[in-house]
Amino acid sequence: QVDLVESGGGLVQPGGSLTLSCAASGSSVSFSRYRMAWFRQTPEKGREWVAAIDWMYDTYYSDSVKGRFTISRDDVKNTVYLEMTSLKPEDTADYYCAAETPTSSGTYEYWGQGTQVTVSS
Repeated sequence: QVDLVESGGGLVQPGGSLTLSCAASGSSVSFSRYRMAWFRQTPEKGREWVAAIDWMYDTYYSDSVKGRFTISRDDVKNTVYLEMTSLKPEDTADYYCAAETPTSSGTYEYWGQGTQVTVSS
């Protein structure tokens, strides 16, 4: 079992910056072998993929956040980060981190509880 705990959400003005963190723990955790991702969810748009980083530290981004968001990982702290800059009101959502393990068969098997990000003046 892998537990994911998110933090860092809050209120930020348009154009501002915010960094989210997601710490992984559990008896079976093997963080360095996981593909980690951030998703966001709104009632209007549902769940959408935002960014991902694999075990080789290759990063991937959705077109809507490319150039503004940066995903990174610390395999010593078992933590994945999402640095968000140039934030827009459209970025307002509940943000979730997720983990794809070597046995997940292409599915993000573990999910965090979510943290709310509100971009507003």
